[in-house]
Amino acid sequence: MRIRATVAAVSGALALSALAVPAAHAGDTENLPHIPTSGAEIFGIAPQSAPKAARAAAAVTTEPVISKVVVNGGKDIVLGTTASKTFSASVTASHPSGISDAFVALWHGKDLSSPDTVDGAVLPKEEVAKCTKVNATTSTCKLTFTIKPGYDLYKNSLAGTWKVAVAVLSGDEASAADSPSHSKVRVQRASKLTVNAAPEPVKKGKTLTITGKLSRANWETFKYQGYTGQPVKLQFRKKNSNTYTTLKTIKTNSTGNLKTTAKASVDGYWRYTFGGTSTTPAVKAAGDFVDVR
Repeated sequence: MRIRATVAAVSGALALSALAVPAAHAGDTENLPHIPTSGAEIFGIAPQSAPKAARAAAAVTTEPVISKVVVNGGKDIVLGTTASKTFSASVTASHPSGISDAFVALWHGKDLSSPDTVDGAVLPKEEVAKCTKVNATTSTCKLTFTIKPGYDLYKNSLAGTWKVAVAVLSGDEASAADSPSHSKVRVQRASKLTVNAAPEPVKKGKTLTITGKLSRANWETFKYQGYTGQPVKLQFRKKNSNTYTTLKTIKTNSTGNLKTTAKASVDGYWRYTFGGTSTTPAVKAAGDFVDVR
């Protein structure tokens, strides 16, 4: 008999109790949502409390095969200062009897089996996944998630690589497969980049001063702050061209500001571009047009 609903209800209760904790106390890892670490815990397949004979029978049952897991369409999960983000995860798996359910969770830390080493966790919104048959033995199951800055992401150090825990249940509900660290996904702090080239207009051959600022979301203060010491490229595009050319690379200062100079030769657009890091996505400033006379 399948008992996923009971297990999910317990996990959901733990998750809700964690979400009831004010963000100021969210750093206490004891208040994080509980992520089950096995298919047995998630779906109720031959738990350790079951008779020895039942566990032995389950051990020889063919396990489902997980072939593909996609989180957020394969893209990084980028969040700003306040708006939450909802995205989906899909699991494709197969078993001779088909697939009836799947579970996905995102977590940040070292070892899921050691709660003290986990400082971030996000559970799906549904108790049971929506599974669509690909054929008689294979299904793709979908779950959705919502992450909120300052809440799930209660500290900036949670930006970077998260692990993806996955489990699936066979169609006959007799066996399950699980992988606590099946794959990885990046959760990033949204970035902004500005540029201003002056004076405008400018005489040919005169010096332009190009300023700007690279900033990124701070999940602790709910504001954007300067991203310091980062390499940023200064690029130029002639008025009738579609191609930007990199002129030089400079670094942001202690407040994320940028400042450099260049000679004005022809009409065109000036911009800064940032290549991104593991915690912060790449970003390009909109080109600033300068009329050269």
